[in-house]
Amino acid sequence: MSTQPQVSPEVAAAIAEGRAVVALESTILAHGLPPGRNREVAARVERVVRDAGAVPATIAVLDGRPVVGLDDQQLDRVCDPAAGLVKLSRRDLGPAIGLGRDGATTVAGTAAIAAAAGIGVFATGGLGGVHRGAAESWDVSADLGVLAETPVLVVCSGVKSVLDIGATLELLETNSVPVLGYRTDRFPAFYLRESDFDVPWRVDDPKQAAAAVQAHRAYAPGQAGVLLANPVPVEHEMPRELHDRLLAEGLELLATRNVRGKDVTPVLLEHFHSASDGVSLDTNEQLVLSNARVAAEVAVELAR
Repeated sequence: MSTQPQVSPEVAAAIAEGRAVVALESTILAHGLPPGRNREVAARVERVVRDAGAVPATIAVLDGRPVVGLDDQQLDRVCDPAAGLVKLSRRDLGPAIGLGRDGATTVAGTAAIAAAAGIGVFATGGLGGVHRGAAESWDVSADLGVLAETPVLVVCSGVKSVLDIGATLELLETNSVPVLGYRTDRFPAFYLRESDFDVPWRVDDPKQAAAAVQAHRAYAPGQAGVLLANPVPVEHEMPRELHDRLLAEGLELLATRNVRGKDVTPVLLEHFHSASDGVSLDTNEQLVLSNARVAAEVAVELAR
């Protein structure tokens, strides 16, 4: 069994030639979207990246080997619920590879493999963050720690409002991760275009974003990545009244069930999915497509 990453010929050629490549995660396909719809989204996201002039590189671990740039059969496998792919953060990569397992990579796992393969731009839906009640549970996403020491640009729609957004931004600052707002002065909250928090820096086009990333990599000491926060397109934002009702109901549900620690976010997100009549999934899909487009446009600028 080889533990060296399997990089598709297309992705390998693009990296070698210095062309634009965008890494894509696989957890949203294996765990975040319903069967059937996940495969459609996988194809659409890759097409969006190609249309913007970059090469897509969806990442997963299959048969104990990191794969960078999944082919159609591999995408089918990742999207098949019967395949039983486990969720792989960076800490899980060693055990999964060593034991020959199949897994879908999270933001942390994808960023780590992408950087190792020489890919510097990564598009996803939302970043993990500091969880509500983290002062007691110590539940903080590994995404933040990995971003602090992995030189990858992560394009996302902020973090979900079920997390502690203020604490997440504070931790990003502590870890010297630049946070750029894409055509916004407010940090997005995934389903919503704006949270109650400002972004430290604003960029208004791919060229400005690329300039900030290049300067960070050239002049800022350390290996921290960069976060580009791109709000969900306005026409696909979840209605705020619906969002606020779902969040209030979800928090009441947590109290009633006495849910704490790492179980808090899954319970809240499941409530959003089940009680929104599909609105949350529609919003999720559209923001992922938007982030992929922006990531590809910035990657093209970085490759110039």
